[in-house]
Amino acid sequence: MGGGYTGDVTPSEAWEILEKETDALLVDVRTAAEWQFVGVPVLDGLGKEAILVEWIKFPGGAPNGDFVAQVKSAIPDGTDPAILFLCRSGQRSMGAAAALTQAGFSRCYNILDGFEGNKDADGHRGKTGGWKVAGLPWAQG
Repeated sequence: MGGGYTGDVTPSEAWEILEKETDALLVDVRTAAEWQFVGVPVLDGLGKEAILVEWIKFPGGAPNGDFVAQVKSAIPDGTDPAILFLCRSGQRSMGAAAALTQAGFSRCYNILDGFEGNKDADGHRGKTGGWKVAGLPWAQG
């Protein structure tokens, strides 16, 4: 078990959960700027949409004090679905998964390597891991 949440999954494992469990949700916790300029996961093939809720507000970098309430508003009342959290590299999403676990949801997962993965030897993201490198669907805004 990861830091206060159910655990960590690879992007491919996250896709399998989203595919197999009709109520499973993907929450992208990056900033609006990242969604617009880097891209977002596309779940159309699964009949779903990613839920976009900033963990850290842009601009300014302040924590989003409404994060839990905003995510909860996207979850049908009385359900406890698998909730998969995605950020750039898998760091912010750990905190998000822990926050929703503390809010009473029992199946919160961090997606390892996030959307872009860690930096390579040249300091660039998007080549070493993550949603995009796994070949999962995404679109740029």
